[in-house]
Amino acid sequence: MVFEKPKKPQSSSPAIPSPWLDAENEPIPEKNASFVEYLRWMRSPESEYKDATKVHILQIAEEGANHNIRLEQLNKRTRLIAKETFQVQCPWRMRVGGHRGPESILLPAFDALGTPYIPSSTLRGVARTQAIREIMAEKKLLWKAAEQEVAPYFGSLEAKNPNDCVGKVVFLDAYPLPNQSRILAMDMANNIWKWDNKSLKYDPNPNPFFCIKEAVFLIGLRLTSNCDNNQVLEKVKHWLIKGLQAGIGSQVNTGYGELITAGKVNNTSKFFQVEFTLTGQLIHGRQKIRNLSQPYQKDAQGHLKRDKQGKLKLDTSPEAEVRSVAFKSILRYWFRTFALGVLESEQVKIWESKLFGSINPKERGWVVVRISHGKVTQKEPRDKHDPCGEQQGLLTLSYSSETPQDKQKIIQQLFQNLTWLMFHMGGIGQGARRPYYSRQNRPYAPWWRGSTLIPESDDTFWTLPDTPKEFCQLFQQSLLGFYTALRSLGVTFNHHSPFSAGSVSRDRWIEAVDNNCRIIVCAGKEDFGKPYALAVLHHQDLKIKDRDNRYNYDGNLCGKVGKEVKPSPVWIADLDNYQLVTVFGATQDPRKKYLQELRDRTSPQNYHQVYPL
Repeated sequence: MVFEKPKKPQSSSPAIPSPWLDAENEPIPEKNASFVEYLRWMRSPESEYKDATKVHILQIAEEGANHNIRLEQLNKRTRLIAKETFQVQCPWRMRVGGHRGPESILLPAFDALGTPYIPSSTLRGVARTQAIREIMAEKKLLWKAAEQEVAPYFGSLEAKNPNDCVGKVVFLDAYPLPNQSRILAMDMANNIWKWDNKSLKYDPNPNPFFCIKEAVFLIGLRLTSNCDNNQVLEKVKHWLIKGLQAGIGSQVNTGYGELITAGKVNNTSKFFQVEFTLTGQLIHGRQKIRNLSQPYQKDAQGHLKRDKQGKLKLDTSPEAEVRSVAFKSILRYWFRTFALGVLESEQVKIWESKLFGSINPKERGWVVVRISHGKVTQKEPRDKHDPCGEQQGLLTLSYSSETPQDKQKIIQQLFQNLTWLMFHMGGIGQGARRPYYSRQNRPYAPWWRGSTLIPESDDTFWTLPDTPKEFCQLFQQSLLGFYTALRSLGVTFNHHSPFSAGSVSRDRWIEAVDNNCRIIVCAGKEDFGKPYALAVLHHQDLKIKDRDNRYNYDGNLCGKVGKEVKPSPVWIADLDNYQLVTVFGATQDPRKKYLQELRDRTSPQNYHQVYPL
């Protein structure tokens, strides 16, 4: 179908890029049109604004689409066909099946008419896999033998009994209930660190995509014509409910895909929990266009703004969101950083994949990271009168279905220590390498910078001592606990003799806690609202002159943006009475000079080296 509207009057102003294929006759999709209809009218991928198009089109579809009429019909059909129906809810997000759309837009599963759903084949696979795993654990069988045990329920061409060649239960496609606001939601994936052979490459690659958010689905089951045993149906339903709760689709180890029924929450695999508060620049899920009808920035005079390459600048704002993906990523980052100081990179890659999962090789990973009760209590400040941004939630670590039972206690020990280290080495999300601090004496945005992650627990596990020296001992105890657990997994190394993870120079360093890294704890007076260690880092003596004879931060100390993006080699965490400072490549200036400045300015009782041990 073709939608047309009157042509716009000609104007002397430069044309604003349209997300549509035919900018002169922009389509106006019906509210009940599927997302496929939006893709049909998407602008050519050869356009220089193709990235802006993805964000624009996805947000138009997210805010404009309405599937209610078709979902009412589909849910009615399920209730008429099924003998047993029940509802499951996704507490956060899920992405099941699907494919890559134009410009690699990741799409969830759509049926033939473009309505989001969970295919019946996915539901059958979830229930069957859960059944096999339960029988393997109960009867101490291998996978192949357990498959034969579930054949009477799901069927198998290799079944010994001819009656078991065909399954006994019919699974129906599962659709969201109607009258739910915005079933489809924009999401963002960003693989910041990539393995490039034996080394790591910093290469942020934000990729917007669609997922299904906080939807309630109607599940329908019925017995086949050759079976009238209701106990079979109940058994399969039990397996399906447990399998859905463990998670379906992609990214199940980071909170995606969990589907629960009322009163059926199961936390038997949980091994660690802590409530937290995050203050500062926060975790952001996506960039949202402020005004869909005017998606590009304008200056005070109403002229369109352009970047250094002459392209129009998209007018977006970051949307603060408590994301389990961010917590899993930072845990993964610190695991890799510590492991690279004692293991060869190939070994680090292997154990990183085993613990956290990977695409190549394809491994789910042994640990699931989820956030519950996540909320943004104060949004990111827009001006000087706003309070600092704040997020809260409950971090939960659990074993995945792939976790070897004989290694569970070791994994618990490793991740308890790793999580403690993560909380005390820096923040999370935007500005994670700096503690949050005020810029109220500066006229430019943002009003607050940095990020501080705070455990909200009365457990003595989280209690910090009063002095830097005592904290030094506590930190080393946790680091030794991490090394001990890693060694217990079957890895051989000597943490007392860390080696170099790579060459170090003025403009080159490796983000690894190796023999070129230094971690110190120090205390002193804050300056200009900045914690002591950060104030020294930003001191005039450590800045460099540019061509215009102006002093700027040294990119090889504080990081830099632009054509060449470099994350800062210095992490600073503010722990109230003192700061923990991690410096990568500390054996070369300007990092070496910063540590010397810090030592010279600090009294001996307030300066202690934490690492090397």
